[in-house]
Amino acid sequence: MIIGVLKETQKGDKRVAITPKIAQQLIEKGFEVRVQEDAGANSSYKNSDYSKAGASIRTKNDLFKNTDILIKINPFDNKELEKLKKGQIIIAQLFHKSHPNDMQIIAKRGATAYSMDAMPRISRAQDMDVLSSQNNLAGYKAVIKGAYEMTKIFPLMMTAAGTISPARVLVYGVGVAGLQAIATAKRLGAIVEATDIRTETKEQAESLGAKFILVDNNGEESEGGYAKVASEDYAKRQKEAVDKSLFKADLVITTAMVPGRRSPLLITEDQVKHMQNGAVIIDLAAAQGGNCELSVMNKTVIEHGVKIIGTTIAPESVSTNASDLYAKNTFNYIVHLTEGDHFKWDLEDQITDETLIVYNGKIRQNGKIV
Repeated sequence: MIIGVLKETQKGDKRVAITPKIAQQLIEKGFEVRVQEDAGANSSYKNSDYSKAGASIRTKNDLFKNTDILIKINPFDNKELEKLKKGQIIIAQLFHKSHPNDMQIIAKRGATAYSMDAMPRISRAQDMDVLSSQNNLAGYKAVIKGAYEMTKIFPLMMTAAGTISPARVLVYGVGVAGLQAIATAKRLGAIVEATDIRTETKEQAESLGAKFILVDNNGEESEGGYAKVASEDYAKRQKEAVDKSLFKADLVITTAMVPGRRSPLLITEDQVKHMQNGAVIIDLAAAQGGNCELSVMNKTVIEHGVKIIGTTIAPESVSTNASDLYAKNTFNYIVHLTEGDHFKWDLEDQITDETLIVYNGKIRQNGKIV
């Protein structure tokens, strides 16, 4: 089977779904790999690197016409979807719950679609989980970005002129990104606090040195390893519990996202008004509406003396590492789905079942054609 690797078209994304090393491994597995010209250029991978690995460099149109499988990171845009052939397979982060119209187009084209972001949170799928690998980098970068934007330093510092108090960091959401943000901020010397609807994350946050702001979740539970939308009552109680820390924080990092839904609103404009002048908010959930009411995707706004940076999971800023991890996840996923150089179509397997969104022109939901 022929695999085509597409260049990312989403603004600001410098990653590539398959690196030269992984292309070589796929070729060794029996696949032919074709790569769009300059697909890896922004991740420091040259066309010649892919050629040395055994892949061939092609145009975008050639890949759509002459490949069996098309791979990229971000969702295909409408122009790309309209080019799909009957029977062609696409593998990407489709965010299918938020893009039902895209799934309809894929179905009409008679194609098959696997969604990497739908990977179940089970132990067997850990080495295929792109959300975890990319969010890990996002948590790190959020702290580094915050350090750059702040007008204070992180660590306690004793000087001849006096003592500089350590910065205070508040993290909303103790998932993969949140845990890495806690660890990075602590390494830099900050006082770190964290909160999450999932009380089971308390021990994880505290193991990294953060103070966990506990809110009685009153029956609120996670779903499949992901946080779910909180009730209005919980949101009110969380606000009351966290406000004291929020108003003292120098840096706030929000990471709360719910698959297929708008990001939960955790920080209102009224709360921002009470924050310290010069404080910074890094909103990693901005792509899905944002955890802060004032966030704007891909923009930095200053409101009430607070700098609010709306971004996505941000691994594109460390595109070489991000591409390497994403490519490894994808390789493991393809190996899981295939036997030799053909797909097994094992619909009894949980990983296949939950990530196979469109099958030969038919949209699937909860294991059934809809």
